Amino acid sequence: MNIKTIIAAALLTSFAAPALAQSFYVVQDVKTKKCTITEAKPTSTETTVVSGDTVYKTRTEAEAGMKTVKVCTSN
Repeated sequence: MNIKTIIAAALLTSFAAPALAQSFYVVQDVKTKKCTITEAKPTSTETTVVSGDTVYKTRTEAEAGMKTVKVCTSN
């Protein structure tokens, strides 16, 4: 194979890999006070991130984290 092709493929992979990484957030609906897990950080004022600066890598981690967030367990 051509060395330029290998280098181009390596560069493309290094930029694409972080974009494929999944993130999960524990958020609370402002009106209902119900906590849920989302895959995107909320940008509206209808929900707020209650897990602080914590970004979970898997849904299982987020579910476990949600059980430790005080505002989610007190409802």
